[in-house]
Amino acid sequence: MTARAPDLLSMLRTLIETPSVSCTDPRIDQSNLAVVDHLANWLDELGFAVEVLPLPEQPRKANLVATLGSGPGGLVFAGHTDTVPCDPGLWQSEPFRLIERDNRFYGLGTCDMKGFFALAIEAARQYLDAPLAQPLILLATADEECSMDGARTLAARGSPAARYAVVGEPTGLKPQRMHKGMMMEAIRVQGRSGHSSDPSLGANALDVMHLVLGELKTFRAELADRYRHPAFAIDVPTMNLGCLHAGDNPNRICGHAELQIDVRALPGMDNDAVHEALVARLAPLAAANDVQLEVTQIHPPVPPFETPASAEIVQVVERLTGATAGAVAFGTEAPFYQEMGIDSVVMGPGYIDQAHQPDEYLDQAQIKPTIDVLSALVRELCLAPPAR
Repeated sequence: MTARAPDLLSMLRTLIETPSVSCTDPRIDQSNLAVVDHLANWLDELGFAVEVLPLPEQPRKANLVATLGSGPGGLVFAGHTDTVPCDPGLWQSEPFRLIERDNRFYGLGTCDMKGFFALAIEAARQYLDAPLAQPLILLATADEECSMDGARTLAARGSPAARYAVVGEPTGLKPQRMHKGMMMEAIRVQGRSGHSSDPSLGANALDVMHLVLGELKTFRAELADRYRHPAFAIDVPTMNLGCLHAGDNPNRICGHAELQIDVRALPGMDNDAVHEALVARLAPLAAANDVQLEVTQIHPPVPPFETPASAEIVQVVERLTGATAGAVAFGTEAPFYQEMGIDSVVMGPGYIDQAHQPDEYLDQAQIKPTIDVLSALVRELCLAPPAR
């Protein structure tokens, strides 16, 4: 087969120079369709069967499913096409240009995680004419950095069907078989404003929020006492009191306050149960202080993720990398693939410390080892028929 897709460096440059920022602020949020189009064109030229699947609720965004070969089973190389926002003034170079410096490639998305697509395609080139017994699927999703709607849409659709997945988030090419869940909650207190000279004229929402903060800190300590998982560097569930907005003027009784928090649950915990416990613990504060209080999810939560150590994909990547599969605190799309019955690991080039930071980069020393490991995975899991 004659492959007319660009070389590795050209692919990487094009992906970085095509902005696809996801943001909860609609003024900043961008479409990912241009990135999807590039990937679709390259993979079509390489002989993949390509599907572009717009998100039902976000027509400016789409998933890409590209399949080489056919049959039961299959291996997925999965990644997201979007990036976080950035502040160009904090960068030493232009975020949307690929810059080579100090044996690194700099640019927004180099490690989180557009770079993974270029390396996965490079690994796939070696098998374009191979007799695949199981298909190789390249999956590119939308909106991972905000809602994870791309992966959620695929899970609701129930496809693609496959047996294994590698989610190429930056882990220094060390396999990870579990991570914490992620839930973002908003706690809103509606009091009554009035003149600050007479507290009896209103109900101070910020006073009640002070009580809320105390209850949350107590709940956080109880969760840490109740749940532990030794595989994690931070082996307890965490609760971050992230941002607080309240009132409008010093001489008015504060009529409204909102606190937003982030909770990271361990595998084995249930996000819904944590949410219900929050509601139950905070409701009495509203009744006792004559205010309204509500606890709502900012986004649908991401479940905790764990693939058994005995799973074939875990054992294969451990052997190929020489590293024992571990655990990370950050969230990924892996639990949605698990929901589809796809045994998954998180493993990709770059390091999470470089993600979401000015001067994000991909170390060039990670490129060849990543291609080699991905190529070996295709050889072992796609050239052989699925085990019975």
